[in-house]
Amino acid sequence: MKLSKIFPFLYRKDKVLYPLFINQATVVENAAKLLVNLLKAESYDERNELCKQIKACESQGDSIATQIFETLYKTKRITFDRVDIQQLASMIESFLDLIHDSAKKLVIYHPKHIDHVWVEIGESIQEDAKIITGIIKELGNLDEKAKFLMQKCYTIKEIEHEVDDLYECYMSNLFEVEKDSIEITKNKNIIETLEDTTDMAKEIADGIKTIIVKLA
Repeated sequence: MKLSKIFPFLYRKDKVLYPLFINQATVVENAAKLLVNLLKAESYDERNELCKQIKACESQGDSIATQIFETLYKTKRITFDRVDIQQLASMIESFLDLIHDSAKKLVIYHPKHIDHVWVEIGESIQEDAKIITGIIKELGNLDEKAKFLMQKCYTIKEIEHEVDDLYECYMSNLFEVEKDSIEITKNKNIIETLEDTTDMAKEIADGIKTIIVKLA
């Protein structure tokens, strides 16, 4: 079955929804880049300023998601692809929310130091965001690039598995090295949110794979 029959919004001349999805993914990618900068920042003031910029990205992303949902609501013709569209937009929005939550915890908790593992996971989140943006931009060519995009989804899954390994090693070492119970709680909450962010990226990839499978 042709993609045009499943997701006609990608093929309409006005392409109202498609640019919104691209904008949403681009905002997420910008936020992920800011998160890495925050993790590498040397001062609290710098981290606080970057967190504010990420918050601005989150607000922008919320606005775009609202536009997507309103556009779907206003569409009179009901097709089964509407649920897939809404779910994809919701997951991307959640991904952005988790990026902001990660940044917010780093500022609010003000840990004694930024662990290199956090930076590695932050860079993985940024890579996820880049891949997702690339996939969204190619959705209109899904008929021709289904196999390529499916592989990109598997790459996100591989990243999530790598982060799981980093998370497990970090948690194991945390209770061995850190003796301050307050710092343990701070660090545990920070890395859990970072890890949850990569989990959400995998959920987005799984959602896109579902869309691709519907072409069969």
